[in-house]
Amino acid sequence: MIELLQIGNITDRMADTLEGRFTRHVLFEQTDRAAWLAEHGARIEAVLTNGHYGVPEDVADATPNLKVVSSYGVGYDAIDAPAFAARGIKVSHTPDVLNDEVADTFVALWLAVSRGIVSADRHARSGDWENGEFPLTRSIQKRRVGILGLGRIGEEIANRVTCFRGDVHYHSRNPKGVAYTYHDRAEKLAAAVDVLVCITPGGPSTRHLVNAEVLRALGPEGILINVSRGSVVDEAALVEALKAGTIAGAGLDVFQAEPKIPAALKAMDNVVLLPHVGSATVETRQAMGDLTVRNLLQWLEDGRVVTPVPECRDL
Repeated sequence: MIELLQIGNITDRMADTLEGRFTRHVLFEQTDRAAWLAEHGARIEAVLTNGHYGVPEDVADATPNLKVVSSYGVGYDAIDAPAFAARGIKVSHTPDVLNDEVADTFVALWLAVSRGIVSADRHARSGDWENGEFPLTRSIQKRRVGILGLGRIGEEIANRVTCFRGDVHYHSRNPKGVAYTYHDRAEKLAAAVDVLVCITPGGPSTRHLVNAEVLRALGPEGILINVSRGSVVDEAALVEALKAGTIAGAGLDVFQAEPKIPAALKAMDNVVLLPHVGSATVETRQAMGDLTVRNLLQWLEDGRVVTPVPECRDL
């Protein structure tokens, strides 16, 4: 039976489907990881992981006979896909099944920041309402929204913006065949919009794409929403921009060193924080798990995967 190394937790449904098809080992249950990899790594042909853990370097080095990596999540910046592709290893992820959920999370954060939902809730619960009205907030109608990364999730975000009669702008590596306004630099995009949403992949090429210059361009009435990866935003620059009033507020689902969040962000009333739950519904996580397993079962059947990452599509 094919030996599979599992990195991170999986659902009971996933485990039940894999039962009898793979001999499954759970990496983080090993008391001496290095010794276990040295003894068993050469027998591992498949890895099941997620976008957070990816495939650590010691695992990649210790598995010379690895043939497939199936990742639970759409982001795979913690997996060195080009290196695996060079070794002929197929890497898959779970695109599309979470598009709607992440786009909805963007809307929730946008509403929460613009309308002061969290602060208003505290105002009502604390009894402060008895001493005075809650301050007026800002509408999300007819806003200019800039999408940093117009991929599949970005297109769903654009659809939702139009429901609020908004004007969609975007930045990506190249213009796309859409009616939205294209900007060739992130700071140009920020300068043109009221709301900037990050939905670009993580990794070295997008690290700190949203920096102090971009935040200055967004301006004192601007709002930043990040539902992509924490690495895309220079967190220190964001804290300074919020403290100085360089931008008006932020809604964040992801962070640079999650689950750790800077204390300064936690203390700000104009910031709404979520614990990386953009796709975290029962329905979507089940669909992600099903696709993660289906990629492994497809590989077991004919050596292909259903949803390869771009770097591995030609394998």
